[in-house]
Amino acid sequence: MPFGMVQLSPDTRLTGWDGCSGYHYSDHLIYGFSHTHLSGTGISDYGDILLMPTVGKVSLDNRGYASSFSHKDETARPGYYSVKLDNNVFVELTTTLRAGLHRYTYPATDQARIILDLTHRDRVLDSGLRITGATTFVGWRRSQSWARDQIVYFAGEFSQPFTAWGISKDDQVREGMTEVRGTNVKAFFTFDARGDARGGGPILVKVAISAVSIEGALRNLHAEISDWNFDYGQS
Repeated sequence: MPFGMVQLSPDTRLTGWDGCSGYHYSDHLIYGFSHTHLSGTGISDYGDILLMPTVGKVSLDNRGYASSFSHKDETARPGYYSVKLDNNVFVELTTTLRAGLHRYTYPATDQARIILDLTHRDRVLDSGLRITGATTFVGWRRSQSWARDQIVYFAGEFSQPFTAWGISKDDQVREGMTEVRGTNVKAFFTFDARGDARGGGPILVKVAISAVSIEGALRNLHAEISDWNFDYGQS
């Protein structure tokens, strides 16, 4: 949205001045979808709070969870982006001023995963993640790039409960852990997407950010995306 805090979009490049906005049209690999980007600066910053949908075996290494894609399977217009990943997940994104809404449509599986990577791109000075319920999480990320010390607080919610999760700190995955702090924090969440009475269907994620506090991110989340109607306002 114009003048929005959130610029939710795909990340196809990890380094280089010409990919400093996160996306370069010559690329054919998507690492995930982060919520803050700079464009036209010639220097990298942001790329905060990266999410990536995957299927099957869990990998928290960015080369392991990245997916190839084709531009013929992309759509982009103001307020909406979609892509069919080669891992067979259909991704749709939209935003409000301070929050992003993701809709991931998986093939029928009980191993639908969503990766959360707080190490993406910039040098991380500090970060934290806390699982606050069967569908909710909060945290923060302090990083250094063009800005010497920039911090983003975030709050997120899934449209259905996850069936399992794990948090990685220093490359050691701990399943069932609810809170971690450090400079190398990643996590995965597992969902049932078989589309029957056990659950399934598209899985949505809403993530709001704040420059002030986790409480501010939570207020933004509840004020700006109060339901799961992804298509509201779409033409």
